[in-house]
Amino acid sequence: MGSAAIDLAYTACGRFDAFYELNLSPWDVAGGAYIVQQAGGIVTDFHAKNQFVFGNSILASNVILHQKILSIIQQKFS
Repeated sequence: MGSAAIDLAYTACGRFDAFYELNLSPWDVAGGAYIVQQAGGIVTDFHAKNQFVFGNSILASNVILHQKILSIIQQKFS
């Protein structure tokens, strides 16, 4: 959609199943990631770590899909 913040908000409310991206700035993801977490979702980097704000990757999803999507991403980016 052009904005990581709105994509993360859509993930938080269930419009999107997941959001992933590379090379975003902290101000692009910090607020949206917090919204996802407060809605019960999971936010990690592509290595399943909590380095998504100052790292170079982010994956946000619900608890059902997160591990599956993370596995697919790790196969593609490893």
